[in-house]
Amino acid sequence: MSDKVVARFNDGRIIKGYLKDFSANKDFILIEGLERKKKHKIPVEELKALFFVKTFEGDSEYKEKKAYGLRKSAGRKVFVRFNDGESLVGFVEGELPWKKGFFLSKSEADNKGFFLVPVDEETNNIKIFVRRLFYKRYNLNSLKN
Repeated sequence: MSDKVVARFNDGRIIKGYLKDFSANKDFILIEGLERKKKHKIPVEELKALFFVKTFEGDSEYKEKKAYGLRKSAGRKVFVRFNDGESLVGFVEGELPWKKGFFLSKSEADNKGFFLVPVDEETNNIKIFVRRLFYKRYNLNSLKN
């Protein structure tokens, strides 16, 4: 069974579907549309983020909680603010996409992004692949439990 995803682009476009091919190091991802009739080959460089979701509908009335202590720690704490003002609070899943402090070094320039697990387990998002180039601010361990 394929993961349900919502691809959000920096220009505001959205594609919902089933993830067929994804690697954080590849230049393209493949998403099969909701009706499973059309496949979208998406250049990773066009993505703002890729949201792995529980349902495609979500709950527009739900207000996501953005405070630590709601779930057991799942890695390093991180806060991300995108260029469009949207913010995420969660934990970095896997390896950190940067080595020192709060800045990306040249050796990390090939890293296309990182996975964030939201602090709120009740949100529709399971995890989010955050594109390295489309956020303007992030902090590690800057928020208190």
